[in-house]
Amino acid sequence: MHLISVNLGRATAVEYTDAEGGLTGHGKLPAPGPVRVFAPGPRGPGASGVEGDDVCDLRHHGGDHQAVYAYAREDLDWWGRELEREMPGGIFAENFTTSGVDVNGALLGERWRVGPDLVLEVAAARIPCRTFQGALGEQSWVKRFTQEARPGAYLRVIEEGSVSPGDAVEVLHRPDHEVTVAFWFRAFTTERELLPRVLAAGDALAPSSRDKVLEYVRKQGLRAGSDPAGD
Repeated sequence: MHLISVNLGRATAVEYTDAEGGLTGHGKLPAPGPVRVFAPGPRGPGASGVEGDDVCDLRHHGGDHQAVYAYAREDLDWWGRELEREMPGGIFAENFTTSGVDVNGALLGERWRVGPDLVLEVAAARIPCRTFQGALGEQSWVKRFTQEARPGAYLRVIEEGSVSPGDAVEVLHRPDHEVTVAFWFRAFTTERELLPRVLAAGDALAPSSRDKVLEYVRKQGLRAGSDPAGD
C-alpha cells in the first residue's frame, strides 16, 4: 500500500462554481514532494491540511475533518473504463492518489501511517457537488457518482508530517464497528435509513455529521443506533 501521487490545486477562476469569487482549487496536479501535511483547524478559517493546496469554498470544504482527501487508483481506473477516458491522479481533486488501499472499505476511525511520520484518521466520505461535476465535464455526474458509491475518504490529521510519492501506507488501527466510508456515504445520500447506525463510529464522526444524524433520529422518533430497515 503506497501513495502514487500527492496532488495540489491552485485557486482558479471558473464558470461552474458558486464559491465566493468564482474560484476553485479542484484542478489538482501531482507534486514532487516532500509536502507537509498538518491539522488546518475548524472548517471556516481552516482550509486544506496539505501545504500548497488551495480550498476556495470554505462553506463546504476544508477544516480538520476534511484535511486530506484520498482516492484509490483502482477506483480511478474503474471510472476510466466506465467513462472511456484517461483519469490522471488529482482529477477527482484528491490530495492522495493511493495504490493497494481499500479506501472505500476503510472504517471511520481507522488510522493510517503515511510515510515516516504522518498519522491520519478516516473521518468521512466525499459528497459530490456542482463544482465537481463542472470540473469533470460529465453530464449528470453528481447522480452517477452518488449511485456508484465510490466516494473516497476524507481524513483528519492525528500526527503531522511530510509525505512524498511512493511513501508507504500502513494501517495502524482498525476499530470494531460497521461504519465504512462507503456505508457513511450511502447513509448520507441514498439510504438515509442507515443514519442511526452511523453513530457507532463514535468520536470519529465529525461534529457536523453527528448533528445531522441526531436531527434525523429526532425527526423520525428513533433511538440512536436503531435500525429502522431491520437489516
